[in-house]
Amino acid sequence: MTRFTEGRYRSRVALAMVLYVVVLLLAWPLVRGAASLPLRVVLALLPTLPVFYVIWQMAQRVRHGDELEQRTHLIALGASTAVVGVASLVGGFLAAAGVVPLDGSILLWVFPLMVVGYQVARWWVVRHYGNEPACAGDEAGIALRWRILLVAGLIAVVGWLAWRRHDAFDTGLFVGMAAAAVLVVLVQGILHWRRRRAAGGQPRDA
Repeated sequence: MTRFTEGRYRSRVALAMVLYVVVLLLAWPLVRGAASLPLRVVLALLPTLPVFYVIWQMAQRVRHGDELEQRTHLIALGASTAVVGVASLVGGFLAAAGVVPLDGSILLWVFPLMVVGYQVARWWVVRHYGNEPACAGDEAGIALRWRILLVAGLIAVVGWLAWRRHDAFDTGLFVGMAAAAVLVVLVQGILHWRRRRAAGGQPRDA
């Protein structure tokens, strides 16, 4: 059996995210124009396949970690789920009361927000246990931040194509996702810079 490594995990997740963007680029524009309902269902759910694969890879990462790593992952996952769940509950009540105009498309943001919350919570938990959270993905050869920026760029391309089609909803959706990914990289960069500064400015390989 092939040994599970952090580098292999990051490479597979990066590939899955690229496939996700490719599916959005090729299949998503065809959803609304599909004639039959089964075809629309298939095209609409096609982007979820790479996401399911990423979730499976995350589960394998937790499974193959030691007890401390498993603890940090599970605490971060629990915190992220609680925060996003409460936010969804508040948003649902406000939407039901007519205070905030929300539709079903807002559900597309639930999983990305959980992932961001998970990363932030895990960073805090790892710091709490006195370790330095990895943010660069050194084992895989390409820094994690560059992979996120690559995916953000591809998603932005999808948004640009939607803008060319005069599709305001898809434009806002994909440009917003790209901006959120860039924001995550920016926050990670600031935190990494602060850690280096606190450690005396010692450079680290990225």
